Amino acid sequence: MTGLNRITAALIEDLRPLRFGPPVTHVYNPLEYAAKPYRQYLKRYGGRPKEVILVGMNPGPWGMAQTGIPFGEVNLVRDWLGIEAPVGSPPAIHPKRPVQGFACARSEVSGKRLWGWAARTFGTPEHFFSRFFVANYCPLVFYEASGKNRTPDSLRVAVRRPLLAACDLALRRTVAWLKPAHVVGIGAFAEARALEALAGLEVAVGRISHPSPANPRANRGWEPLIEKEFAAQGIRI
Repeated sequence: MTGLNRITAALIEDLRPLRFGPPVTHVYNPLEYAAKPYRQYLKRYGGRPKEVILVGMNPGPWGMAQTGIPFGEVNLVRDWLGIEAPVGSPPAIHPKRPVQGFACARSEVSGKRLWGWAARTFGTPEHFFSRFFVANYCPLVFYEASGKNRTPDSLRVAVRRPLLAACDLALRRTVAWLKPAHVVGIGAFAEARALEALAGLEVAVGRISHPSPANPRANRGWEPLIEKEFAAQGIRI
């Protein structure tokens, strides 16, 4: 078992006993039910060292929740990353948030923007992953009764604390294994967690704007925006 697979297995075990309670009604962990495509991702693209690790917050309902790949918009995972494998189901499915795996017809905008940028900029996955790796800080998806996605930063403090401890440890282990010069949070939450989790390590921590359509700046031209943000951190594209 490679280093990243060991780190993933340890994170799954650390998260398994956690319970979150209202308003959260359903919790999905794609590292478990979508383990087959995620293992492909690590095997193909998890070689070390990396120059930059990009860190997202947690899975989106039409991205990693379906494919097991961070920001994993179905078409780009299959057609650009070259990954497709059977996906199972979480123990309890929210009726408004089905898991259809690679049969999912919905497209996640954030994932389409992130991997689309990587494809246009670097051409091949091999070129991109020779320098970069993409991970999610927290692998869990949280849904309320309405089907609304609840992000980790909005969980109750009592349940958030052990979650953050487990995810901090996994991120620190990932950085120790991949030995990047830069860890870049995709959005403010991921940057803040990286700053705390990686304190004392010799790695630069920064941020790029999140590609979500909920971010007005991203909707005005995400790719030129992040390329300026990378340049300001000394990361050449």
